Amino acid sequence: MLRVELWRSTPFRLAITFGCVFVAAFVITGFITYLFLKRELLQELDDSIREIHTVVASTYSPNDLEDLISTVDTYSNLSKADERIFSVIDADGTKIAGNFSMANIPYGISDVSSEDIGLGGDIDFRVMAGPIGDKRLVVGQSLNETDRLEEIAFISFVWASILVIAGAVVGGVILATKAQQRLDGIASAMNAVSHGDLEVRVPLHGNGDDIDVVSRQINQALGRLSVLVETMRQVSADIAHELKTPLNRLKMQIEGAVTREERGETCGAALLDALDEVFQINATFEALLRISQIEAGARKTRFREVDLADIMLSVAEIYADVAEDNGQCLEAPINPSSNSIVQGDRELLTQMFVNLVENAIRHCPSGTKIEMGLVVGDQYAIATVCDGGHGIPASERDKVFRRLYRLDKSRTTTGSGLGLSLVRAIAELHGGVAVMKDNLPGLRAEVKLPLAER
Repeated sequence: MLRVELWRSTPFRLAITFGCVFVAAFVITGFITYLFLKRELLQELDDSIREIHTVVASTYSPNDLEDLISTVDTYSNLSKADERIFSVIDADGTKIAGNFSMANIPYGISDVSSEDIGLGGDIDFRVMAGPIGDKRLVVGQSLNETDRLEEIAFISFVWASILVIAGAVVGGVILATKAQQRLDGIASAMNAVSHGDLEVRVPLHGNGDDIDVVSRQINQALGRLSVLVETMRQVSADIAHELKTPLNRLKMQIEGAVTREERGETCGAALLDALDEVFQINATFEALLRISQIEAGARKTRFREVDLADIMLSVAEIYADVAEDNGQCLEAPINPSSNSIVQGDRELLTQMFVNLVENAIRHCPSGTKIEMGLVVGDQYAIATVCDGGHGIPASERDKVFRRLYRLDKSRTTTGSGLGLSLVRAIAELHGGVAVMKDNLPGLRAEVKLPLAER
């Protein structure tokens, strides 16, 4: 089996690419979420500080600072210095009350460190300073809790990112491995085909995904290729077998003509027989070439809307006298206005019905009735040529469509064994099928063709 290293395989690279895109999107989303969380935490802290500042400031009286000082000292005593800080500062920078002193704190909300306010340690505070009379009230709260929540969120995000990355890599490897196994199956089948095994098929998983669709199309192509190769082998064998006799006859006729010429006898008759044999061989090759052209679809460019009923009635009219001369009866009870319009090549369709009628006339005994029929449905038209002759054994009915195939009892009659092959090729070119059935007694040749869109 042909294998590709996992890291070089397309499925793995696609999985990793999409995994990286997903991780990048997750990281960006997580970072934005972290920023929003940090902003919300600071906003809640600012609102809390403002509320406390408002409550403390409400105790201020221009004529009596006792209530303000008492309130600030109470809050200071109840709060740990590393959690909340309070201070009332005079206009000259002197601390009147509180648990820290710093004269140059600007009005509004700002951040200060514990060293800046003389508390020591390594603590950051969020503080709000505002005027009360000619004094300055400062209220602050430690950022420890906010920093702790931010740290928890950040660590959680980091671990989540690691898990997502690991999941993306593992998932990518698993998906890529499964996809690569299926691609290896396709590569293995193609390798077997390149070595001549046309019976191998790509395994299907039945889930209907894109690989299954491609695999099914490959199998259909392999099936068609197998049929074509087998047909070519059969044709090659048939050509070698069927042309051996006429070529031997031609050789003998030419040798006979040469012998007569050497004896001084006339050789015109022998040369005419040889010429007839050449014409027959040439007709066989022309028929083979025409079948190949039809199977290649070269005549589809000549498709037009044609009336099957009109074609069949024309063929019946031409061959009625031929059948009568052969002691047979050819009838065509077909309605001329049966609305049997198909997209096709009129010349080829005429040739198809001519071959079927000639086949019946050639192989049926005198006194046989041959009947052409046409049944028109909603989507298809079924044309038939029925006879009451000897018929064809069921085991041989599909084989007669092979190139150069002839029944043993028909080898005594004229023909190359290509007429029915041409019938099937023309039918398939028009999207139809040609089959042989039992007419009880005799043979029923049936051609089913799709009607033109109405």
